[in-house]
Amino acid sequence: MLQAVPRPLAGLIRSQPVTGLILTGGGARAAYQVGVLAAIAQLRRDAGVTANPFPIISGTSAGGINASALACHADDFDAAVDGLLHLWQGLHVESIYRADAFEAVKSGARWLSMISLGWALARWTRSRPRSLLDNTPLRTLLGRYLDMDRIEAMLDGGHLRALALTGSSYSSGQHVTFFQTRHHIVPWLREQRMAVQTQLSLGHLMASAAIPFIFPAESLELEGIAEWFGDGSMRQSAPISPAVHLGAERVLVIGAGRMKEPEGRRVDTGEAHPSMAQIAGHALSNIFLDALAVDVERLRRINRTLALLPREARAATALRSIELLVIAPSRRLDDLAGEHQASLPKSVRAMLRAFGVSGKGKTTSGSALVSYLLFEPSFIGELINLGMSDTLAKRAEVQRFFGWPARAPQIDPAVLRRTRSAGFAAGV
Repeated sequence: MLQAVPRPLAGLIRSQPVTGLILTGGGARAAYQVGVLAAIAQLRRDAGVTANPFPIISGTSAGGINASALACHADDFDAAVDGLLHLWQGLHVESIYRADAFEAVKSGARWLSMISLGWALARWTRSRPRSLLDNTPLRTLLGRYLDMDRIEAMLDGGHLRALALTGSSYSSGQHVTFFQTRHHIVPWLREQRMAVQTQLSLGHLMASAAIPFIFPAESLELEGIAEWFGDGSMRQSAPISPAVHLGAERVLVIGAGRMKEPEGRRVDTGEAHPSMAQIAGHALSNIFLDALAVDVERLRRINRTLALLPREARAATALRSIELLVIAPSRRLDDLAGEHQASLPKSVRAMLRAFGVSGKGKTTSGSALVSYLLFEPSFIGELINLGMSDTLAKRAEVQRFFGWPARAPQIDPAVLRRTRSAGFAAGV
């Protein structure tokens, strides 16, 4: 892998590798990313660094929300992180989806009946549901909080190189990365994967965060044709790829679970058939978590292979070594969600019981599903704190990755005066 070079003093700065940030999906679990970013902001301040640490940002699903916030305020990283902290710490379920909708469908029973009896019943009742939950509150919140038009200004000002948001088309089956940049980038095309350069909007963000079954699809135009898009984590076989295509030479990946969780299998020894909640949680974990772990291992394997090749052979291949840093939860977020599920509104808990969520704490059956929907301060706060502590525990590794000193460099005033005088003379 590439080795980070310590950052020299201001005025003598050598070119640093272009850093990309990967923020994946996971519903409420994405609050963990905010804690990691807060710790990175602290380490950045300690090092006396002022530049935006992430000129290339790629986000998917809830990670796309965090990515967009960073991009919209790329000229002030600290303020962007503070804004994310304020946003997430103030969230409740009602901020994301309409909890009162469960009363109308009698705690999800009607929705479940439509699934089991087929869409004929839905047509008969003239109420074909598009999704389990109505996420209109999320659209309202993001429309008020994010000014996506600012991205263009951040690109023009040189504070940002590129932002990418990924969605999955229900209409064509294509996995599409929408990106915005001022640099010349040839859109990439792979099997069932493509990239489209465009001006990103709230619609792209809502599409990327439309969790399958749970939130409704979003209509976006693709090559002049309107298509229905859902969560970008679906069919995302290479989540790190967009940042690399956009020019990242080193990549920080902030995961939402599993990769760094305690080892050992967790087996439910009960003889009962798995509930719909367990199956749904398993499916969502496959969508949100597994592809990232596979892609991280793939990148590490490529780096190891390239390191074994002679210099001439490396120069002849299109592959290049990408420095990689992964920060992921040190605790099982499923267990953490089980400990906080009682903070959900009664109507939501009733619906989840209808799906088979039962028990408390680590013994909660279906806690994985709960972890994606638990937008409540107690759970969000724990995730943010966990993200901060996990990152600060890797302080030295983070500093090496960015080339940051442990403390801001102390500059001799005499040296500073000579540097300024030299610069003035050169200007004359």
